[in-house]
Parts: sequence; C-alpha cells; structure tokens
Amino acid sequence: MKPKQGARESVPDALSIEPTALPTSPARPRDGGGRPRDATRDEAILDAAIAILAETGYDRMTMDMVAIRAKAGKATVYRRWPSKGEMVVDAVARMKRSLVDLNLLADTGTLRGDLLALFRPQSVEQAEQKMRAMAGLAAMLAAQPALAEAGHDAIVAPWVAANRALIERARARGEVRAEAQIDTLANLIPSLAAYRALIQRRPFDQAFLVEIIDGVLLPALGMSAPDVAAP
Repeated sequence: MKPKQGARESVPDALSIEPTALPTSPARPRDGGGRPRDATRDEAILDAAIAILAETGYDRMTMDMVAIRAKAGKATVYRRWPSKGEMVVDAVARMKRSLVDLNLLADTGTLRGDLLALFRPQSVEQAEQKMRAMAGLAAMLAAQPALAEAGHDAIVAPWVAANRALIERARARGEVRAEAQIDTLANLIPSLAAYRALIQRRPFDQAFLVEIIDGVLLPALGMSAPDVAAP
C-alpha cells in the first residue's frame, strides 16, 4: 500500500476508498472443536501482515515476523494460515473489503457523482504503505500463480460489485441506456485500477479516475460527461 520527509500534504491513494464499515468474519470454531476463533486476533494478525509486507516485501516477509508484530503465538498464526501466500491474500482482501460497503454506497443523484464518491484522499504515508503492499502482492502472484484467482477476489471483485450496483441504480433511474453491457463495464474501473497499481506501480489518483469516468465509462453507457474539469 520510502522514508518520511517531514509533514506532507494528503494525496489520493491508489485503489482507495476510505473505510465506511468494516465487515468482519464471525468467530469460527477451530479445527477439531474447542473455543471459537477470535476474529479480533485475525484482524490484528492481518494488520501486522500488511505492515510487514509493505516494509520488507514479499520475499523477505516471514510468518514468524507477523506473529511477533501481532503479539500472537506462532501456533495461532500457522493454524489460521498454512502458507505465507494465503496469509498475504487474506490480508489484502481484508484491506480492500474495509474500503467499501455495498450497503453504504453514496446516492448523489447521478452516476458520475456516485462513482466519484467512492474515492477518498489519504495521507502520503497511508498511500505509500498500500502501494508497497500491492507491490508485495504482485510479487507473490508472480511466484504463486495458483493464487491468482484468490488475488482477483481480494483486490478487484469488491470494486466490481460496487460499480455494478451503482450502474444498475443509474439505469433504474433512467440515466443509463437499457441495453448497456453493465457486467462488462462494471469491471472497467477496478481492472484499470489493479493494472495501474500492480503492473505500473502508480497511484490510481482522482485525476485518472475522472479521465476514465468521463472519457470512457460514461460514453460507453450512452451518457455525456458534464462540462467540468474536476468534481
């Protein structure tokens, strides 16, 4: 998700939507029964995993380092995640799920406004941590292509669902032409965001988002962009 150089202004983060509500998994029994799993421990471990991934990169990251950072027993960590790759996917998935809640999508009255409402600026430090975490995820997927589907579910699928919901709502209120290919176009922004972050290693900033919405998505939906340079 580079050393600090004093106070810096807030900038938009790649793939970023500020947390609205954090979905958490219900406590689940451990393998073989016993006390239910403590979801708060999972969160602490996955937060530590993101921090370690951003600091060290995927190759140097170890599950023992995560256990120490989370102040968790090694057995607790290994019982939950049998491999480092699976832990990284879950950590990034949690980071992404925390950024969007389909029950709390903004309704500004226009599709353009709704899409832009998904975007929130974050501090430079937060943006850099997430960019480094995404770089670590990219390295992991290159080394373990079998986890590619899980990686897609972690970083793209939540945004596709949010975009689809917003476009369908816009069609229901008459903004979008009836024959628009919603399923295909719902993938446009999330896929470009993932490519920009994972491949180009560049932030998906607000200016680029506006360019995609006004220059590609709205015309594809049969809509015209407003005569404005920025939201």
